[in-house]
Amino acid sequence: MVSGRVQGVGFRNYVEYIADKLGVSGFVRNRRDGSVEVYAMGSGEQLNKLGFALEKGPMLSHVTDVREEPDRPNEQYRDNFVIEMTI
Repeated sequence: MVSGRVQGVGFRNYVEYIADKLGVSGFVRNRRDGSVEVYAMGSGEQLNKLGFALEKGPMLSHVTDVREEPDRPNEQYRDNFVIEMTI
């Protein structure tokens, strides 16, 4: 979960671009509470690099918190990273 000024600033497109560049699978979506949810699958190194990019965010964003929680792999997203609908 990424909190701060992360909606309306191109954050999801930024995450999709970085994930594709790193070869990470998963999804990114806005949440109704104003945060952005990122589900990512990859190697430890890939996920560390993605985490660093999430903390930085695109130019117009202002990230105040990145909270990570472990989860199981979801085959639905294997070899694919997508922008999903808001929940």
